[in-house]
Amino acid sequence: MMIYLIVFCVGFWTVNGEQTISADNPPPYVKQCYEGDPKMIDCFISALHHLQPYLANGIKEIELPSVEPFLMDELSLSLTGGPNGYTISLKEMMIYGASNFSMSKLKLSENGKPFEAQINIPSLKINARYQSSGVLIILPASGNGTFFGQFDDLDCMLKGKVSVNETSGERYLHVDALHVDLTVKKMRMMVKNIFKNNRILTEAINLFLRENGQEVFKVMLPQLRKKLAGLFMNISNKLLAHVPLDVFYVPLAKQTS
Repeated sequence: MMIYLIVFCVGFWTVNGEQTISADNPPPYVKQCYEGDPKMIDCFISALHHLQPYLANGIKEIELPSVEPFLMDELSLSLTGGPNGYTISLKEMMIYGASNFSMSKLKLSENGKPFEAQINIPSLKINARYQSSGVLIILPASGNGTFFGQFDDLDCMLKGKVSVNETSGERYLHVDALHVDLTVKKMRMMVKNIFKNNRILTEAINLFLRENGQEVFKVMLPQLRKKLAGLFMNISNKLLAHVPLDVFYVPLAKQTS
Protein backbone atom coordinates (compact mmCIF):
# COMPACT_ATOMS: atom_id res chain seq x y z
CA MET A 1 0.00 0.00 0.00
CA MET A 2 1.15 2.20 0.65
CA ILE A 3 5.01 2.04 -0.07
CA TYR A 4 5.99 1.69 -0.30
CA LEU A 5 6.48 3.84 0.80
CA ILE A 6 5.89 4.19 3.70
CA VAL A 7 8.69 4.18 6.38
CA PHE A 8 10.87 7.24 6.40
CA CYS A 9 13.89 5.08 5.69
CA VAL A 10 12.64 4.30 2.19
CA GLY A 11 13.07 7.90 1.25
CA PHE A 12 16.84 7.86 1.02
CA TRP A 13 18.30 5.77 -1.75
CA THR A 14 21.45 5.64 -3.84
CA VAL A 15 22.57 5.16 -7.38
CA ASN A 16 24.15 1.92 -8.61
CA GLY A 17 27.72 0.89 -8.01
CA GLU A 18 28.95 2.51 -11.23
CA GLN A 19 28.58 5.96 -9.69
CA THR A 20 30.03 7.36 -6.50
CA ILE A 21 27.92 9.23 -4.00
CA SER A 22 28.87 10.84 -0.73
CA ALA A 23 27.60 13.39 1.72
CA ASP A 24 29.06 15.99 -0.68
CA ASN A 25 27.55 14.35 -3.78
CA PRO A 26 24.03 13.06 -3.10
CA PRO A 27 21.72 12.02 -5.96
CA PRO A 28 18.87 14.42 -6.81
CA TYR A 29 16.17 12.36 -5.13
CA VAL A 30 17.92 12.56 -1.74
CA LYS A 31 17.10 15.56 0.43
CA GLN A 32 19.78 15.56 3.09
CA CYS A 33 19.24 16.07 6.80
CA TYR A 34 21.93 17.04 9.27
CA GLU A 35 22.88 15.88 12.72
CA GLY A 36 22.26 18.64 15.25
CA ASP A 37 19.43 20.27 13.33
CA PRO A 38 16.78 21.29 15.91
CA LYS A 39 14.14 20.64 13.24
CA MET A 40 15.50 17.24 12.26
CA ILE A 41 12.09 15.51 12.36
CA ASP A 42 10.64 18.11 10.02
CA CYS A 43 13.60 17.55 7.71
CA PHE A 44 13.05 13.79 7.58
CA ILE A 45 9.37 14.32 6.77
CA SER A 46 10.27 16.84 4.08
CA ALA A 47 12.83 14.40 2.64
CA LEU A 48 10.18 11.72 2.27
CA HIS A 49 7.79 14.13 0.57
CA HIS A 50 10.67 15.17 -1.72
CA LEU A 51 10.87 11.57 -2.91
CA GLN A 52 7.24 11.31 -4.04
CA PRO A 53 7.66 12.20 -7.74
CA TYR A 54 10.58 9.77 -7.96
CA LEU A 55 8.41 7.01 -6.49
CA ALA A 56 5.67 7.81 -8.97
CA ASN A 57 7.99 7.85 -12.00
CA GLY A 58 10.62 5.31 -10.96
CA ILE A 59 14.39 5.75 -10.67
CA LYS A 60 16.32 4.23 -13.57
CA GLU A 61 19.71 4.50 -11.87
CA ILE A 62 18.74 1.93 -9.26
CA GLU A 63 16.31 0.02 -11.47
CA LEU A 64 13.42 1.09 -9.26
CA PRO A 65 10.16 0.84 -11.23
CA SER A 66 7.29 3.21 -10.70
CA VAL A 67 5.03 2.36 -7.78
CA GLU A 68 2.08 3.59 -9.84
CA PRO A 69 0.78 1.00 -9.81
CA PHE A 70 2.43 -1.57 -7.60
CA LEU A 71 1.49 -5.23 -7.76
CA MET A 72 0.26 -7.37 -4.89
CA ASP A 73 -0.17 -11.07 -5.49
CA GLU A 74 -3.36 -12.30 -3.81
CA LEU A 75 -5.85 -11.91 -0.96
CA SER A 76 -8.19 -14.76 0.00
CA LEU A 77 -11.26 -13.83 2.05
CA SER A 78 -13.93 -15.93 3.76
CA LEU A 79 -16.92 -13.61 4.14
CA THR A 80 -19.70 -15.90 5.42
CA GLY A 81 -19.64 -19.08 7.49
CA GLY A 82 -21.03 -22.55 6.97
CA PRO A 83 -20.15 -25.40 4.62
CA ASN A 84 -21.10 -23.31 1.59
CA GLY A 85 -19.70 -20.04 2.89
CA TYR A 86 -19.05 -17.22 0.46
CA THR A 87 -15.33 -16.84 -0.24
CA ILE A 88 -13.50 -14.61 -2.68
CA SER A 89 -9.95 -14.38 -3.98
CA LEU A 90 -8.43 -11.21 -5.40
CA LYS A 91 -5.46 -11.92 -7.67
CA GLU A 92 -2.99 -9.80 -9.64
CA MET A 93 -3.93 -6.77 -7.59
CA MET A 94 -2.84 -3.48 -9.17
CA ILE A 95 -2.78 -0.71 -6.56
CA TYR A 96 -2.79 2.97 -7.50
CA GLY A 97 -2.27 6.09 -5.39
CA ALA A 98 0.39 4.91 -2.96
CA SER A 99 2.88 7.64 -3.90
CA ASN A 100 0.38 10.41 -3.12
CA PHE A 101 0.77 10.45 0.65
CA SER A 102 1.42 12.92 3.42
CA MET A 103 3.24 12.22 6.66
CA SER A 104 1.91 13.93 9.77
CA LYS A 105 3.95 12.24 12.49
CA LEU A 106 7.39 10.70 12.88
CA LYS A 107 8.98 9.43 16.06
CA LEU A 108 12.49 8.06 15.72
CA SER A 109 13.69 4.88 17.36
CA GLU A 110 15.40 5.48 20.70
CA ASN A 111 16.78 3.09 23.31
CA GLY A 112 15.54 0.04 21.44
CA LYS A 113 11.99 1.32 21.10
CA PRO A 114 10.29 1.14 17.68
CA PHE A 115 10.06 4.12 15.39
CA GLU A 116 6.54 5.34 14.60
CA ALA A 117 5.15 7.14 11.57
CA GLN A 118 1.65 8.30 10.68
CA ILE A 119 0.76 8.85 7.03
CA ASN A 120 -2.42 9.58 5.11
CA ILE A 121 -3.24 8.52 1.56
CA PRO A 122 -6.18 10.49 0.10
CA SER A 123 -7.28 7.70 -2.21
CA LEU A 124 -6.07 4.18 -2.93
CA LYS A 125 -7.54 2.31 -5.89
CA ILE A 126 -7.36 -1.43 -6.51
CA ASN A 127 -8.01 -3.36 -9.72
CA ALA A 128 -7.87 -7.15 -9.49
CA ARG A 129 -9.01 -10.44 -10.94
CA TYR A 130 -11.93 -11.73 -8.89
CA GLN A 131 -12.83 -15.35 -8.11
CA SER A 132 -15.60 -16.48 -5.77
CA SER A 133 -17.23 -19.66 -4.52
CA GLY A 134 -20.04 -20.68 -2.18
CA VAL A 135 -23.49 -19.25 -1.59
CA LEU A 136 -24.30 -15.57 -1.13
CA ILE A 137 -27.65 -15.17 0.65
CA ILE A 138 -29.52 -17.81 -1.40
CA LEU A 139 -27.64 -17.53 -4.69
CA PRO A 140 -24.81 -19.79 -5.81
CA ALA A 141 -22.02 -17.24 -6.09
CA SER A 142 -19.22 -19.11 -7.81
CA GLY A 143 -17.68 -17.19 -10.68
CA ASN A 144 -14.88 -15.06 -12.08
CA GLY A 145 -14.74 -11.41 -12.96
CA THR A 146 -13.07 -8.09 -12.28
CA PHE A 147 -12.87 -6.31 -8.91
CA PHE A 148 -12.63 -2.55 -8.42
CA GLY A 149 -12.05 -0.92 -5.04
CA GLN A 150 -11.53 2.66 -3.93
CA PHE A 151 -10.45 3.45 -0.37
CA ASP A 152 -10.54 7.14 0.57
CA ASP A 153 -8.86 8.96 3.45
CA LEU A 154 -6.64 6.02 4.38
CA ASP A 155 -4.64 6.44 7.60
CA CYS A 156 -1.58 4.24 8.05
CA MET A 157 0.32 3.81 11.30
CA LEU A 158 3.79 2.30 10.92
CA LYS A 159 5.87 0.86 13.72
CA GLY A 160 9.21 -0.80 13.24
CA LYS A 161 12.72 -1.43 14.43
CA VAL A 162 15.93 -0.54 12.65
CA SER A 163 19.59 -1.30 13.17
CA VAL A 164 22.83 0.13 11.81
CA ASN A 165 25.36 -2.23 10.22
CA GLU A 166 28.89 -1.43 9.08
CA THR A 167 30.33 -2.67 5.78
CA SER A 168 33.66 -1.60 4.28
CA GLY A 169 33.86 1.32 6.66
CA GLU A 170 30.39 2.65 5.79
CA ARG A 171 27.29 2.56 7.99
CA TYR A 172 24.01 1.28 6.54
CA LEU A 173 20.52 1.36 7.97
CA HIS A 174 18.47 -1.86 8.05
CA VAL A 175 14.77 -2.31 8.81
CA ASP A 176 14.56 -5.33 11.12
CA ALA A 177 10.79 -5.39 11.66
CA LEU A 178 7.78 -3.45 10.44
CA HIS A 179 4.12 -3.42 11.45
CA VAL A 180 1.45 -1.65 9.40
CA ASP A 181 -2.02 -0.75 10.67
CA LEU A 182 -4.73 0.77 8.49
CA THR A 183 -8.02 2.59 8.91
CA VAL A 184 -10.20 3.94 6.12
CA LYS A 185 -12.95 6.56 6.27
CA LYS A 186 -14.78 5.78 3.05
CA MET A 187 -14.74 2.91 0.59
CA ARG A 188 -16.44 1.66 -2.51
CA MET A 189 -16.11 -1.85 -3.93
CA MET A 190 -17.73 -3.45 -6.93
CA VAL A 191 -17.37 -6.32 -9.39
CA LYS A 192 -17.99 -6.58 -13.13
CA ASN A 193 -18.21 -9.28 -15.77
CA ILE A 194 -19.18 -11.96 -13.26
CA PHE A 195 -19.85 -15.45 -14.65
CA LYS A 196 -20.50 -14.51 -18.27
CA ASN A 197 -22.07 -11.17 -17.27
CA ASN A 198 -24.72 -12.77 -15.05
CA ARG A 199 -26.70 -9.65 -14.11
CA ILE A 200 -28.49 -11.11 -11.08
CA LEU A 201 -25.31 -12.51 -9.55
CA THR A 202 -23.37 -9.32 -10.27
CA GLU A 203 -26.04 -7.15 -8.63
CA ALA A 204 -26.23 -9.46 -5.60
CA ILE A 205 -22.46 -9.34 -5.06
CA ASN A 206 -22.34 -5.56 -5.48
CA LEU A 207 -25.22 -5.11 -3.04
CA PHE A 208 -23.36 -7.25 -0.52
CA LEU A 209 -20.17 -5.22 -0.99
CA ARG A 210 -22.01 -1.89 -0.62
CA GLU A 211 -23.83 -2.89 2.55
CA ASN A 212 -20.93 -4.72 4.19
CA GLY A 213 -17.93 -2.69 3.06
CA GLN A 214 -16.43 -2.14 6.52
CA GLU A 215 -16.84 -5.81 7.42
CA VAL A 216 -15.18 -6.88 4.18
CA PHE A 217 -12.31 -4.48 4.91
CA LYS A 218 -11.92 -5.97 8.41
CA VAL A 219 -11.58 -9.43 6.88
CA MET A 220 -9.02 -8.09 4.39
CA LEU A 221 -7.04 -6.21 7.02
CA PRO A 222 -4.86 -8.97 8.61
CA GLN A 223 -3.60 -10.21 5.24
CA LEU A 224 -3.29 -6.70 3.87
CA ARG A 225 -1.20 -5.53 6.83
CA LYS A 226 1.13 -8.51 6.58
CA LYS A 227 1.61 -8.24 2.82
CA LEU A 228 2.17 -4.49 2.89
CA ALA A 229 4.64 -4.73 5.76
CA GLY A 230 6.62 -7.42 3.95
CA LEU A 231 6.57 -5.50 0.70
CA PHE A 232 7.68 -2.21 2.24
CA MET A 233 10.39 -3.83 4.34
CA ASN A 234 11.84 -5.76 1.41
CA ILE A 235 11.97 -2.66 -0.79
CA SER A 236 13.43 -0.58 2.03
CA ASN A 237 16.23 -3.02 2.80
CA LYS A 238 17.07 -3.65 -0.83
CA LEU A 239 17.58 0.06 -1.36
CA LEU A 240 19.10 0.93 1.99
CA ALA A 241 21.78 -1.70 1.38
CA HIS A 242 23.20 0.67 -1.26
CA VAL A 243 23.05 4.03 0.51
CA PRO A 244 25.36 4.88 3.40
CA LEU A 245 23.60 6.38 6.37
CA ASP A 246 25.94 9.38 6.30
CA VAL A 247 24.67 10.39 2.85
CA PHE A 248 21.10 11.16 3.88
CA TYR A 249 21.80 11.92 7.55
CA VAL A 250 25.02 13.89 7.50
CA PRO A 251 26.96 13.66 10.79
CA LEU A 252 28.60 16.69 12.33
CA ALA A 253 32.06 15.46 11.33
CA LYS A 254 31.14 15.57 7.63
CA GLN A 255 29.31 18.88 7.64
CA THR A 256 31.07 21.73 5.89
CA SER A 257 31.06 25.16 7.43
